[in-house]
This record gives sequence, structure tokens and C-alpha cells, in this order.
Amino acid sequence: MDFALKNGCQAARINLYSGTNSAFEIRDMKIDRLTQASESRLMIQLFTDGRYGSFSTNRLDREELEKFIKSGIESTRYLAEDTARTLPDTSLYYKGGGADLQLLDPRFDAILPDDKVALAMHVCNEIMGKDSRLISASSSYGDEKGDHYMIASNGFEGETSMSSYSLTGSASIKGEGEARPESYWYDSSIYYETLVKDGIGTKALERALRKLGQKKTASGKYRMVVDNLNSSRLLSPLISALSGSAIQQRNSFLLDKLDQNVIGEAISLTDEPHLIQSPGARYFDSEGIATKRHAVFENGVLKTYFIDIYNANKLGIAPTISSPSILTIQMGNKDIDGLVASVDKGILVTGFNGGNSNSSTGDFSYGVEGFLIENGKPTQPVSEMNITGNMLTLWNHLIETGNDPRKSSNWKIPSLLFDDVDFSGL
Repeated sequence: MDFALKNGCQAARINLYSGTNSAFEIRDMKIDRLTQASESRLMIQLFTDGRYGSFSTNRLDREELEKFIKSGIESTRYLAEDTARTLPDTSLYYKGGGADLQLLDPRFDAILPDDKVALAMHVCNEIMGKDSRLISASSSYGDEKGDHYMIASNGFEGETSMSSYSLTGSASIKGEGEARPESYWYDSSIYYETLVKDGIGTKALERALRKLGQKKTASGKYRMVVDNLNSSRLLSPLISALSGSAIQQRNSFLLDKLDQNVIGEAISLTDEPHLIQSPGARYFDSEGIATKRHAVFENGVLKTYFIDIYNANKLGIAPTISSPSILTIQMGNKDIDGLVASVDKGILVTGFNGGNSNSSTGDFSYGVEGFLIENGKPTQPVSEMNITGNMLTLWNHLIETGNDPRKSSNWKIPSLLFDDVDFSGL
């Protein structure tokens, strides 16, 4: 940073990362692939004569870095002037003092490669030989530990360390005719000890077997239950519509909707960045701006956008935060089985197969699969069906939220129950 400032920059921000990761993939009880890597990289953001350039390298020798920075400064001077590119005001920075978020497993380096392979083998073994229709079984184990350090020339300095583990199983089976149903299950965790190690493969095979006999059902308006593995898919277009770039480019169906009720009174969505031992927890964002707990939607009323410094400058408004950290939604008192039991006739969605949402209008069309619900029970497996509609209309038809968010996700969205959803099939 000092070298950049002495050689022509008015401001600079440096990000340094050092980390290790490994992955083991098993297919039919044989190691299919393994990777293990350690890396260090540096990214420098240069603010030079009203222009902005971002450069990265993994060659961290001091002499080479000095040449790299000088070259970056000269390259930045060729770019068009962009006065909206600035560092944040120092009053917005995280100043330190927060409690340890406990995002790093101290045992990370003590876990042996043989133990990692054994875990992946165990998941695959839970699938192998359990059904005569099985075509293939696969599993994977992955982990990562990373240390991040950031410093900016106008006074910010911060660092974070974190670890993660994941375990996945998937199964493919022979169905009717040419059908080859397949499914997966997984768990992930910050800590090795809390990673679910049993039942991953069993659940994956069970989910594949439940797809046998999938077919379309009649088109119409149905109540829709979406399980907690897929509920975030329906939230994603709302969050994308709140981003600074979408607002600045006027490419958002939530443009000019602040302090308006847009998604019904049943929904309160909160960004809670300081949850201990939770994926996504952080005290500052990618620009060093301090995070805080705040409402995104409060009883359906839109309370904030996610505005970074660049787009705030372009819009001439105050910045908020560049992106959400941990999203939580108010929960009900039923799990997925309870929501299904409350539906006389509807469709349980357990997977999305392509589709899109229009960022300007909120209109969407998604391919779905799952089960027909009759008298409170999932019955016929369904596939090759589409749901269509508008995001704001859909969320205004949310009847109930579940109590079963996946704790391993930084979007802690439980199973959801919607009314009057358009399904097209037969």
C-alpha cells in the first residue's frame, strides 16, 4: 500500500488471502479424483488520477510485487476517468472490538487425509448394494481453511479466518423405460465435529427412489410447499432486485419501493451478520464497511437496498452494505411434514429444473419436480412441470413458513407454503 501511494496513487486497498483446501471424490467405492492445494494471492485496487484499476497476482516476491504495482498504476492511467470509484468514508468502517465469531475450526490441520477419504467412502457405501436398480453411487468430501487480510489507505484494517467442511452423496437408479432418476443429499459445517457424517448416502438414495414413476399432473392453481433445500431459490430474485447495480441501472422490479408493503404482511426478513459459528457471519463487508443487524423486509415492507460505495456515488445517495450476510426469516411452528399435512391438494416441490426470473418485472418461469399432495400426504411423484407467475404476487401468497432452515446455509430459509400458484403440466 505504501509503495503504491509513493508511486502515483491517491488511494489504494489491498486484499491478501492465504488458504488450503482438499477434495476427495468417490465413484462406486473407488477414488475417482482427489485434489489438495495451498495458495496465496494478493489483489490491489488502485485509485489513480480519478481512475480505478483492480489487479491480482499470486507472485508475492517483494521485487516482483513492486514491478507489478508500478505496471498496474501505469495501466490504470489509460482507463477512462470514473469519479464514482472511491474508498468509503472512514466513518463507515468497522473499527474492531467485536466478539470472536468462531468461524475457524482449531482442529483443521489435525484431520488426516485417510480420515477424509474414509468419510467419503462411508457415504458411498451407504448407497452401494442397497437396491438392485442402482446404476451408480458417488460421494465427495471437501474442506477449506482461509485467512483474509484487508487494508485501505484511508484507515481501514481488518482480518478474518474461517474453515468449512462438506460431505455429499448422490445416487442414480434405473427407472421405467429410459428414465434415470437421480438425487443427492449433503451437509456442510464450519467445524469437523458438527459435520453430519452418517445418513448422507442413505438420504440421497431414498430421494432418488422416491422419484420412480414421475409424471406430469393436471395443470391448474395449487397450493405449493417448497422444501428447505430449494426455498432460497425463490428468495434469490428478491435479493438480486435489491442490489445496488440493479437499482442504479433501473433494472429492478423493486425500484422506488422503499417503505412500501410489497410482499405481504406475513414476511419479515432480517440480515443478521453477527451470529456466532454461522456461515456468512462477518463484521465488515468487502469494502470494510461495518455490518449490523437490520431489517430487509419488515411485515412485508421493504426497509433497505444493498448499496455499495460505487453505486451509492452514482446514485448520489448514502451507501448501506454491499450484500447481505446471514438472512433469516420469521419461522412458523411446523416442519416440512407439518406443512404438507396441512394441504388437502397441492404440490410439494423438491427440485427446480432450469427457468428464470425477469429482473425488471419479476415475472418468472421455473421447471419443477416433486410430489402431488393429496389429503395431507405426498403421493404421485411429478416432473416436467412448470410454475409461472410474478415474484411479488407469489410472495404475497405466502401462507406459512416452516421451522426447519438448514443451519449450514447463510440463507436460513425454512420450507415455505404458498397459495394459488400456477402449475402447467397435462
